[in-house]
Formats: sequence, C-alpha cells, structure tokens
Amino acid sequence: MGAVLLMVVSFAGYLVAYHTYGKFLARKIFHLRPDAPVPSREKEDGLDYVPTRKGIIFGHHYTSIAGTGPIVGPAIGIIWGWLPAMVWVLVGSIVMGAVHDLGALVVSLRHEGKSIAECAAQIVGPRVKYILFLIIFLGLLIVIAIFGLIIAVVFKMYPQSVFPVWMEIPIAMTLGWLVYKRNANVTLATVVAVTLMYVTVLMGHFELFQFSMPDLAGVAAKQAVEAGKTVEDVARWYVPATGVWTIVLLVYAFFASTLPVTTLLQPRDYINAWQLFIAMGLLVLGVLAAGLSGGLHLVAPAVNRAVPSDAPSVWPFLFITIACGAISGFHSLVSSGTTAKQVSRETDALFVGYGSMLLEGVLATLVIIAVAAGIGMAYQTKAGDILTGRAAWDAHYVSWAGAGGLGPKVQAMVIGSANMIASLGIPKSIGIIIMGVFIASFAGTTLDTATRIQRYVIAELFGDLKVTVMTNRYAATAFAVITAAVLAFCTGASGAGAMKLWPLFGAANQLLAALALLVITNYLKRKGGLKLLVTGIPCIVMLVITIWAVVVNELGFISNLRAALAAGDKGANWLLPVINGAILLLALWMVVESVLALARKSPTAA
Repeated sequence: MGAVLLMVVSFAGYLVAYHTYGKFLARKIFHLRPDAPVPSREKEDGLDYVPTRKGIIFGHHYTSIAGTGPIVGPAIGIIWGWLPAMVWVLVGSIVMGAVHDLGALVVSLRHEGKSIAECAAQIVGPRVKYILFLIIFLGLLIVIAIFGLIIAVVFKMYPQSVFPVWMEIPIAMTLGWLVYKRNANVTLATVVAVTLMYVTVLMGHFELFQFSMPDLAGVAAKQAVEAGKTVEDVARWYVPATGVWTIVLLVYAFFASTLPVTTLLQPRDYINAWQLFIAMGLLVLGVLAAGLSGGLHLVAPAVNRAVPSDAPSVWPFLFITIACGAISGFHSLVSSGTTAKQVSRETDALFVGYGSMLLEGVLATLVIIAVAAGIGMAYQTKAGDILTGRAAWDAHYVSWAGAGGLGPKVQAMVIGSANMIASLGIPKSIGIIIMGVFIASFAGTTLDTATRIQRYVIAELFGDLKVTVMTNRYAATAFAVITAAVLAFCTGASGAGAMKLWPLFGAANQLLAALALLVITNYLKRKGGLKLLVTGIPCIVMLVITIWAVVVNELGFISNLRAALAAGDKGANWLLPVINGAILLLALWMVVESVLALARKSPTAA
C-alpha cells in the first residue's frame, strides 16, 4: 500500500499546485492575456512559426522536454533513497521547474519567439547573450552527439523496439498531412494514428519484425582471425553497430529538423505524447492492481544509509542527477526555442508551460515507484537467479558505477514497469516492448528537438555576426549535425565520443536552469513589485547548488587528469577540466552582469 499512497498523494499535490500556484503565476505574476499578440500569428511562415491547437502543442512541448530525462535521473538518483528523490521531484517541479518553464515561455512569447539567450540580450545586456550562447551550444552539442548513442543502446537491448520506432515516422507524417492539408478530424485521426502505433508495437513481439544492426566490427574481427591477420588490421575500417546507428540517426535528425514543424516533428511528438499517456495509464493501473492485491511494496530504503562507497555525496549531486523530473535548463531552450513559435494564445502558456512540467513530475514519480517497488516483484541477475524484495533492489544498486550506466538505468525502469503492468494480465514480454519503444521514441524526440533548437541558436548567433549564409536552415542544421558527429566519433567508430564530456553535462544543464531563472528574474524586476521573488528565490537555490557541483566536479576532473598524466596515460581526458572550468567562469561572469542589471533602474518590460 505504501507505493499506492505515495502515488495518490503526489498526484493530488500536482493537481492542487496547478489550480492554485500555477494560476496565481499566470494571472498575478505574468498577467497572461488571451488577446495579447503572439509570435506564431505575427510571424507565421508555415515552417517554424505556426499557430497550433493547445492540445497538440502541449503534446509536442511535453515530449520535447521529457525525453529520457525523467527516466534515467530518478532511476539512478534513488540510490540515496526514495524519500529524498520523491521530495525533490514533487517540490522541485512545483516551485522551480514549472515556474522556470512557464517563465521562459512567457519571456520568449513577448520577445518575438526568440531563444532565451537572445531575450537575455534585451533584458540583461548584450554580453550576457554571448555567454549564454556558448553554454547552450555546448550543452546541445553534447545532447545531439550522445542521444544517437542512447537510442543505439536501447535498440541493442530491445530489438523489438526498432520496428515500432521507425514506423512512427510515416504514421506521424500521415497524421500531419491529414490534419494540416486535408483538415481531417483531429480526434479521429489521433485514434487511428495511435492505434496503428500500438499495432506496430505488437508486431515487434514477433521475431520477424525484430531487427539488430549487424556488428560489422565483430564480423571484421572474425574474418581477420580466419585470414591469419591481426584483429586491429581489419576491424579499424569497420563501424560497430552503435556507430552505424549514430550515423543513421544524425542523418534523420538533419531532415527532421529542416522540414516544416508540422510535417514530422510536431505530429511525431503528438503521437509520442499519447503513447506516454497510455504507458503512464498502464503504470498507474499496474500500481493500483499490484498494490491493492498486496504484491507491491517499497523495497528501496526511504533514506539509504548504506550508499555505495563509489557514489558521490547526496548534496549537491541529488539535485544534479535528478534534473528533468524537477527542473532542467534544457526546458528553457524548448520553451523559447520551438514552443514559443507555435503557441496560438498567450493564456495557453499556463497549460503548456506549467502543466507539462507537472506532468513530467508525474512521470518521474512513476519511475521512482517502478525502481523502488516494481523491481522488487521480480529481478533476474546476470547469473540467472530470480530475486524479489529488498534483495532485488540491492542487487541492482550494489554500486554507483553499476547502477549509473545507461543500460542499468533503462533496465531498472523497464523491469519494474513491466512487473507492474503484468499485474493487469498483460504479458511481461509485451510490457517490456511497450517500455522499450517508449524510451527509444522519447530519446528520438530529444534528438530531433535538440537539433532543431541548435539550428535556431546557430542562426541567431551568426545572424548577429552578419554571417548570412549560416542563417539558412540547411547550413545551420548541417553545422549542428556535423559538429555533433565530430564529437561522437572523436574517440573512434563506436560513436561514443561524447561520453568524454557527458560527466559535466548534468551540472552544466542545471546551471543553465539557474541562469535562465536569472534572466526571468531580471524580466520580472522590470515589471515592478516583489514579483521577482517567485523566480529569484529558486534562482538563488539553483545557483548555489549547481556552482557547488561544478566546483566539486572541476576538482575531481583535475585530480583525475593529474593521476592519468602521472601514470603516463596519453589519452588523459583534459577536455573535462578545461570545458567545465570555462563554463564555471562564464556562469560567474553572467551572474555578475545580471546582478548589476538587477541593481540599476530600467524601463518597464514589454
């Protein structure tokens, strides 16, 4: 019953927060008006600026901000216990994350749909714009480079998910064509599209529709041995499966990000949103069925006092590890990068900005329950033993390194979720496919959304620098994809090069959230009164936590570099301390600029 109670209480908290604090922000702080001019109508071009129905843009925005963030974060953050993870998700999403997302969306709506960096130039000062541009570009570069690898890993773990994920593309494009070109009934078209999506999911259960990318490097190695050559002589010319998938997915991201938003990106995200709603519905019913029957218990410790020795301190790293379920800087890029160009009425910002973040908190809550309780229903070890209860949880979270890898993060959530869904009579094998497709689809959403936002960032930056050729959407997108490919393959053909920078992403992402809150606080200061406190207080909290984490990371990166150099390691990772240190200095510079802007008198904001 503990898991059921946790779910019900948290869900009630999100619902109350939306109808109280959310509406207070919309009416009293940001003064949203249904008749206010919005970029989607004033700059409508059928490509990026497209007035969109509230329900459709909600689905697009929600899937864009969610991605795999609210899955992988809680799945590892629970190592400190389910209670601190749950408190951070619940409180953080209500008073920090949703405020951050709504604020970024409103500020962009009132600044021609520009990115948060471009808005910062007008609100704080021109130097701040370039600081934010650099931090944003680096963050998106890592996301684009790494998410191809993430999808490749998911495809390898769950080959049943490959066919449904790729079939979603023609289904989404057909949906977009029917709705925007043929004026089809949205409800009927949605039902047909989502039904077809789940038909492909069921087809993935059969071996005929399961696909595994051939490992050409492995084939080459075998050929080398048979021919009497060294493995290295032949294998170096072949790309392993993860590398092939990374190339394929980056090519896909190029086309998805240059097509009109209504052709693929928006309808695909909309289908993904319904896929998520169904998956979440199954999880909720699974929690109720398993919990009320007495088969579901919180087996994870409320507060883990036996944290593995290789795990970092809960302060400040809980707040860095669990990002998207509570607050994430990436969300400010989506709000100001794509969503602000599609919102058709200013008042829709409450539902889209604040509401979607709370729903992400709902997803993070279900993930916490899956890895805190669902995993205890049945867990198979590598040796083939089936464990239940606390023993199952301990086996998975025996170490930070073991639980922190991409595969284990995904595995914990998929196993726990499939166990709970099985309580509804749905075969566990089908539940695994549903969760695998869900994760791969959302990773794909993050990939193409990040690529599109990077295109906007590059075009804005080079536009300011008067390099007009780079404002072309094809040139800007090519630059985004090629730079990501260089990073992905900088360490070899596996496509895992971005892993060299991934350790700094968590803190950098949360630091971006703090800096976005700083911009929004400056905006509210110009509106007068004490309105700025609603973002100013979360901003201070996030600045302290994230700068603390960045400093701790920097000291660790420097220590590791020294040890590697002392051991004669020629492949020592010097990029981490250099780039992390640069981000720290840029952030401190922006804080100074923003504090000075807060201290001086300024005209009333638009």
